Amino acid sequence: MTSPPAQDVILLIGSNIDPINNIKQAIKEISGIIPIIKRSSLWETKPIGTAGDNFYNLALSISTSLEFNVLKFEILRNIEIRLGRVRSSDKYAPRTIDIDIILDGDTIVDLNIWYYAYIAVPVSELYPGLICAETHQTLKDVAAILIKNSWIKKHPATVLQ
Repeated sequence: MTSPPAQDVILLIGSNIDPINNIKQAIKEISGIIPIIKRSSLWETKPIGTAGDNFYNLALSISTSLEFNVLKFEILRNIEIRLGRVRSSDKYAPRTIDIDIILDGDTIVDLNIWYYAYIAVPVSELYPGLICAETHQTLKDVAAILIKNSWIKKHPATVLQ
């Protein structure tokens, strides 16, 4: 039996507890398991739904033949656990690390990509031509609007070195 062909998957990594160190460690752990093709800039945003420290986010493009559930629950969740992620009923709670699958091949996994700068802006650097089925706008255009209407700050790549 042959394994399925590798496909591009877009991940979003975020943190607001020691974010630089935790994001660096998450990238290191992911790259030890799955090839990273590209990564976005690092973006800082205000927290949504809670008070607390600002979040830092970046998007990664990886290439994998792993099934969605294996990637999410056996690989990414285990990395989150190793980096001290504690899940609670408060989905907006501060966190050491959050690793979400945003795009799985051509499938949009998180539709919030069209509404929140912390997702749209980093992902648009890797996948600018993604089209919203509802509005027919590109992700690049949506991200440009969100940048104008949100507090978001780009950090130099050297921050993560």
